Amino acid sequence: MTTSGEDFGPEVDCSSVPSVFSSFVDTFVDFVVGGQVLGSQQSPTSSGALKENGVTSPVVTRVPAAERVIAVGDLHGDLEKAKEAMMIAEVMDANEKWMGGKTVVVQVGDVLDRGGEELKILYLLEKLKGEAMKQGGDVHIMNGNHEIMNIEGDFRYVDPKGFAEFGEWAKWYRIGNALKEQCKGLEKPPDFFKDIPTNLPENLRARLAALRPGGPISSRFLAAHPTVLIVGQTVFVHGGLLPKHIDRGLEKINDEVRRWILGEKNWLGPSYLHGRQALVWLREYSKEQESVCDCGLLEETLKSITGAQRMVVGHTIQEKLGINAVCNNKVVRVDVGMSKGCGNFAPEVLELRDDKELTVLTRSGALRMMNDEEIAALLRKYKVIKDAGTANFVTSSVERNYPNFD
Repeated sequence: MTTSGEDFGPEVDCSSVPSVFSSFVDTFVDFVVGGQVLGSQQSPTSSGALKENGVTSPVVTRVPAAERVIAVGDLHGDLEKAKEAMMIAEVMDANEKWMGGKTVVVQVGDVLDRGGEELKILYLLEKLKGEAMKQGGDVHIMNGNHEIMNIEGDFRYVDPKGFAEFGEWAKWYRIGNALKEQCKGLEKPPDFFKDIPTNLPENLRARLAALRPGGPISSRFLAAHPTVLIVGQTVFVHGGLLPKHIDRGLEKINDEVRRWILGEKNWLGPSYLHGRQALVWLREYSKEQESVCDCGLLEETLKSITGAQRMVVGHTIQEKLGINAVCNNKVVRVDVGMSKGCGNFAPEVLELRDDKELTVLTRSGALRMMNDEEIAALLRKYKVIKDAGTANFVTSSVERNYPNFD
């Protein structure tokens, strides 16, 4: 009987082909859990950190401009809307294959929470990334506030189906580890469940184990995702950047967040990931009225980033406007609340051509980006009143009474 609780008979000496066997098991588990075949992957060490060829890989912070860039807002566990967004962008075909050529896609974070197919989205985007890179394109998935919350064990916004999906992952993850334990040539997989209280619901334990700092899912996926990304002249961040974030250093922020997710730091993330002025929580540039969008602060921030002309943010649903830009197109807000858990609005994506031409792509086709005067007129039509401050509300703590997670 193995320590994982599965009995697969006597151990087999596969020391001559351990990596091949391990890769086969990982591919099998990937396909069962995520419905995708991702190929080789980095593996957690006993300390929890991911390593490939003995070295942890850095997170990319700046990449060159591309002829075509697509920005996708918050997905929140809605696989069908995620697929539709990719098809609207014409980077994925009906068979879920990359068709975007050298297009660069940036998903601005918040894949997690509010929906039940979070893992399947992560697997799909990772598969598309691999296919895109073979054609000279890329897919960048960013960390949003909901990724940070989940790594820290804050599950306030988890859908019951989301817990169930991680429970299913845990079952197959354990089976995979049990198979690996039969091969004497492989290092024993770390046990990410051992210090999680056994009296908690199993699906909750599974999510904690998977997403904890150094956990299998957080290390494999989220640790590789940037918190800030610059593509050409465009800065991508989930909530927004302030001058103090620039002063700290964007590369340093990405590296510190990566190391924290890999389990090299404390359970709680760095301070700049928490509170109203956190780069994943900020809403200063996302309020519907430009009169309450701090264009001066935005301009100051952009000037402190070499070559930056605009910022693209998610996080705050643009319910009345859809994807829009204010402050003379210096900030583009791309969270349209497409997930069924966040309004179930029609998906839209931002297209940026030649690092300057902005277009909104929708189910009905391409739309010209509205200017500031047109946005103001539309808001007057909807009779949007001055923001009362509730959009900036961030709960600093919560009593975690978990109901039925199984």
